[in-house]
Amino acid sequence: MIKFIDMTGKTEDEAIRRALEQLGLERDDVSVEILERAKSGFLGIGGSPATVRVSYDDGQPEPVKPEPKSAAPKAEKKPVYCAEVLQKEVRAREKQEREAKRGERRAEPKAEKAPREPAVLGEEIRDEKSEQIRAFLKGLLEHMDSAAEVKVYESEKGRYKVFLEGEKLGALIGRRGETLDAIQQLTNYSINRGSEKNRVRVQVDAENYREKREQSLERLAEKVAGKVTKYRRNVTLEPMNAYERHVIHTALQDTPSVTTFSIGTEPNRRVVVSYDRTKA
Repeated sequence: MIKFIDMTGKTEDEAIRRALEQLGLERDDVSVEILERAKSGFLGIGGSPATVRVSYDDGQPEPVKPEPKSAAPKAEKKPVYCAEVLQKEVRAREKQEREAKRGERRAEPKAEKAPREPAVLGEEIRDEKSEQIRAFLKGLLEHMDSAAEVKVYESEKGRYKVFLEGEKLGALIGRRGETLDAIQQLTNYSINRGSEKNRVRVQVDAENYREKREQSLERLAEKVAGKVTKYRRNVTLEPMNAYERHVIHTALQDTPSVTTFSIGTEPNRRVVVSYDRTKA
């Protein structure tokens, strides 16, 4: 690559010599152009130095100018989706799917529950356990000043169903069946006391209260489940015994968007009906 420097001197030779010394080159390695010759002036006044341009090759190749690139066709811009946008789209689609499912469920007519047929228990049973049940209950009812008649049936092996029949049995049932539950609990304790084997289970009923209560609890469960689904808030029911809690759990086990669980300790253990989006 050709380069040059400009140098001055009292004479052209001095200017050339100074340029060669600065470049470290020989006279044959350069070309010289005299830009201005030295002037001596008159009596040494008005003189000017000589100026020369010394050109040389530094040995470096000439830079190659890049050829102008032809304008490439612009790539079509693709839409950029950030994580937030994608999440919003996913949530919107999930919401649409849930609403569509709810619409389908609302459109489907609810199947009417067939009326329950009364259990056929046959004749009263007369065995050792049933006689113990009769004897205990008759004694208990006498202390309660009740003339109710005791009838004992075996619904299945090891399970006895007792009906108290007579007039004015409301006092034996009590508020929400509390008295009837107490009678049943005492009967089970008395019959099974001291018996590790051959334990039996006794259910005591009066005026068909148990079945009526079960139907009432099922209607309550459906009503509460509707509120939980609509408002998406948990509902805690009143304290119930183990049997009544079982009725609630069973009634709602297949209900969409709803799950149930129990909290607390006896006798204040309650059922919580909770909104469950995983079942929506």
